[in-house]
Amino acid sequence: MIAFKKRSEEEEAMDDPGLKEADLDEVFNDLNRTNQLLAGQYITLKATRRLLDQNQGSPACIADMGCGDGDLLRRLAAYCRKSGIEATFTGVDNSEAALAIARRKSVDYPEITYKKEDLLQLDPGDNQYDILLCTLTLHHFADRDIEVLLGIFSRCARKAIVIQDLQRNRIAYYLFQLFSLIFIKTEIAKEDGLISIRSGFRKRELIRFAEALSEWRHSIRWRWLFRYLWVIQAKARQSYD
Repeated sequence: MIAFKKRSEEEEAMDDPGLKEADLDEVFNDLNRTNQLLAGQYITLKATRRLLDQNQGSPACIADMGCGDGDLLRRLAAYCRKSGIEATFTGVDNSEAALAIARRKSVDYPEITYKKEDLLQLDPGDNQYDILLCTLTLHHFADRDIEVLLGIFSRCARKAIVIQDLQRNRIAYYLFQLFSLIFIKTEIAKEDGLISIRSGFRKRELIRFAEALSEWRHSIRWRWLFRYLWVIQAKARQSYD
């Protein structure tokens, strides 16, 4: 019987720095398809669009921490173009292979740039953004590192941080096994997806992390299917509804 009481700290295969670019690209294709079918990207996009709409008239500087192949940034850039919103985008990742894929796929988006950084070593002085995104990246880190990471993020973000990640849930785990039989091609994506769910969060855990950032407003909400959306904004009261 698989335990879900505590977060798993098992490493995912796609985090292997020795993974070949072609293999990683296939994994990203699987992940992007999964996020599209399960509305994963939509959750972050909707939250970010709402923040952008609140600040229309001012150019926006947006960063995606753990950007992978840049799919989310390209979707945001397309939205900003269509909506007439002036914005620049930065994708940050620690994988050279992922960044090579992202740059290749983003050649038609000059407003997007990419750079290699270890998120735990990020220098806030060199990384200042209006909105900082972190989608399906937080669960890759152990609790002790998440506390450090959130402190860094809070010093990099001028206006808001949008975090989306998985709920650690037994039903989600077994549903994903069925889903992956039909919709996921690569064994890495199948296995990593299950590890990701075991590494996901319970709401009380996210609330505990949020309490360390008391100067920010926190909104933590469950979203379909088995995900949490955590929007962090400055200078307002907290909400955990």
